[in-house]
Amino acid sequence: MGTAHFRRSGLLAVAVGAAVILVGLVGWQVVGGGDRGDSADGPGPVHVHALGINPADEALFIATHTGLYRVSRGEDEASRVGDRYQDTMGFTVVGSDRFLGSGHPDLRDDLPPHLGLIESTDAGVTWEPISLLGEADFHVLRLADERLYGYDASNDRLLVSEDLGRTWSELEKPGPVVDLVVSPVDPARIVLASAGGREEGLFASKDGGRTWKRIHDVVGLLAWPAPEHLYALASHGEVLESADRGRSFEPSGEIGGDPAAFLAASASELYVALHDGTIKRTTDGGARWTIRSAP
Repeated sequence: MGTAHFRRSGLLAVAVGAAVILVGLVGWQVVGGGDRGDSADGPGPVHVHALGINPADEALFIATHTGLYRVSRGEDEASRVGDRYQDTMGFTVVGSDRFLGSGHPDLRDDLPPHLGLIESTDAGVTWEPISLLGEADFHVLRLADERLYGYDASNDRLLVSEDLGRTWSELEKPGPVVDLVVSPVDPARIVLASAGGREEGLFASKDGGRTWKRIHDVVGLLAWPAPEHLYALASHGEVLESADRGRSFEPSGEIGGDPAAFLAASASELYVALHDGTIKRTTDGGARWTIRSAP
């Protein structure tokens, strides 16, 4: 594998066996490990794991089972970023052309099944391992100031880093994580959706995940772009909005399908990926949706 695609550093390539965790309740599945990127020609941006907007050019990025895709501003057709078929699971945009990710490598790459935390500073063209290569498969990554939260699905553990993912500490969690979001004004305040444990629903923490309190029975994908706009996207496609940090919700719309990924670009601008790879967008908090990109 050449350095043009994936830059390796140190003695990080520790091979480990692939682990599989599968928990499914109320339509949600928490899946870890075992499926590495496909090196054959893929079907396009389907099997979407995450979405992001690059502030450098406002392009939409689509992290999928068979690679990373980009949709330019003003266009509706996605194109593959580079020639990588890396299965990018956890994915988040943290700055202009700067992304954090996780998942499983392209089969052409001599890498362990779990990529740990990886970083790109060229809008997803190349990636560099940061930590836990061979040890973690993050399905959720959330950055708030200098604090990074990650859910490692391969080991069913919730981790936090105070140094942008170089070192990690494990947190107690209420159950298997469907999604989590961090307050836009307080990096220690988290809301987490859990399914499959002894308790399921929505849980809140005021102390960075050290203690939790159950606040609602909703389970779904989450977005928290503004203090009074916490969104939950249920498995059947209903969009719910909370103005009181998740204590109560009101319906705000329907996406017309089953969601695979959810993103908030602002208090009212939301993006959702359906399971067939269609990306939809709303600018009114979920009431009306238009197609942003089709597979």
